[in-house]
Amino acid sequence: MLTRLSIRNIVLIEALDLDFARGLGVLTGETGAGKSILLDALGLVIGNRADTGLVRAGEARASVTATFEFAALPAVLEAALEGAAIEVEPGEPLILRRQLKADGGSRAWLNDQPVSVALLREIGPALVEIHGQHDDRGLVNAKGHRDLLDRFAGGDLAGLEAAFKTWRRAQDALDLAREEVARAAEDEELLTAHLAELEALSPEEGEEETLALARADMQKGERLSEDLEGLRFLWDGNDSPLAALRGAARRLDRIAPEHALLAEALDALDRAVIEAGESEAKLEEAAQALAFDPAELDRIETRLFDLRAQARKHSCAVDDLPGKMATMRAALDAIEGGSEHIAKLEAAAQKAALDYRDKASKRHDLRRSAARRLDKAVAAELAPLKLDAARFQTSVVKLPEARWNASGMDGVEFLISTNPGAEFAPLAKIASGGELSRFILSLKVALAEEGGAATVIFDEIDRGVGGAVADAIGERLARLASNGQLLAVTHSPQVAARGNRHYMISKSSRGTVTKTSVAPLSEAERKEEIARMLSGAQVTEEARAQADRLLQGA
Repeated sequence: MLTRLSIRNIVLIEALDLDFARGLGVLTGETGAGKSILLDALGLVIGNRADTGLVRAGEARASVTATFEFAALPAVLEAALEGAAIEVEPGEPLILRRQLKADGGSRAWLNDQPVSVALLREIGPALVEIHGQHDDRGLVNAKGHRDLLDRFAGGDLAGLEAAFKTWRRAQDALDLAREEVARAAEDEELLTAHLAELEALSPEEGEEETLALARADMQKGERLSEDLEGLRFLWDGNDSPLAALRGAARRLDRIAPEHALLAEALDALDRAVIEAGESEAKLEEAAQALAFDPAELDRIETRLFDLRAQARKHSCAVDDLPGKMATMRAALDAIEGGSEHIAKLEAAAQKAALDYRDKASKRHDLRRSAARRLDKAVAAELAPLKLDAARFQTSVVKLPEARWNASGMDGVEFLISTNPGAEFAPLAKIASGGELSRFILSLKVALAEEGGAATVIFDEIDRGVGGAVADAIGERLARLASNGQLLAVTHSPQVAARGNRHYMISKSSRGTVTKTSVAPLSEAERKEEIARMLSGAQVTEEARAQADRLLQGA
């Protein structure tokens, strides 16, 4: 509930600090005293459009701070604060502050953390609900009617929500599979042709590098063929350097024992023979590696050209061609097995749809039943509020399938007819602000406070009525406020007498300076104010006696 409101430099209010409590709080005062300023200030702090005209003349800025306290935060507030990364400890109040500059622009804070005005606007409906002459939110907004009816009807919506999510997931999977099979079927002929080309080529990973190295070696062999042939001639035959070294080693071996130096020479010569043999072997290996075969070179180059042409065709590397083949085979397999896969998905989607329809139909029946009970409850409240000719109807209609959602297949809207024979129309179509407020009061009483904001404000709900009707309004306001917090701006002494707390709004002037102030009244002051409301400017003893009777009766 709203526990404190602090206003600085808003229109005629220079500085104001008000404390509020649970129950019914009434605000009274002379016409033009500035009651609307309080509502404008409160609207500013819950995200209403910033109007620089609200800044008090001669001041650079204005501000409004509102403190709300909860035993436990409502789920909608928890979700909004979590989304904004704002942590609120259990039992910690919510302190909203809005600052407005005279030259334009505004800033907002929540528990001293800077926030966007959009966040204030998001959480505002859960904090304050204002019903007045230009009501366009709360119960008037048809967007919330289905939730209100569901809370009135009772029952668990979790199963319906889960069934809807299961159905949507199954249907999305089916739609995706159908799209994939359709795309694959369109390309089936092309896929088959491409796969045949690749299978005929039969590419292997790493093949391009192997072929490129072999081609490079053969091209080198072509350039070095004369030198290699000359070396082969030089090393072959009895006159080759290796044969001469071996012959010299044999002759030296016979005389090496004759002298140590000859033995050392023989060792060196043996090493030379070994090295020369190794050199000959390497030359032979090189000759074989660099062997130039025009037919083989042509085959290698043709293979490389074909592989690279396919890689360009499929916009990939040569080494990725085997993977491309696998992808094409999988796509073709999907086409062949697509019908069976889709049949399974269709069965799953159909089963999920039937489950959702069953749960949604049961919820529809429950809503229709609850709507009839709600209509009767509202009808019982209309006559005492001087709405005898009015009729109320809760419209529950099945929506087109495209508009079904986790809340079911129904559209719900509260409709009224204010005159006999008149067509039913949305609440917002009522011309009279007083009638609208009384309709909303009757609806809130019938709903037994299902949903709504932490603090509800009725602005001049008693406009144009008096006597028994005003008393009926006061009784219902008090009943609504018994388990929460309700504030009423009123001109009716019958309503004012029902309040648990009474606030007096007054305006004073000193020279050219005019100020609006608000003060809580004591019991004696309250009696005097109600007497003023009964008699006018001149308070009589008879009016005071009547005020006593009203207060005692309340």
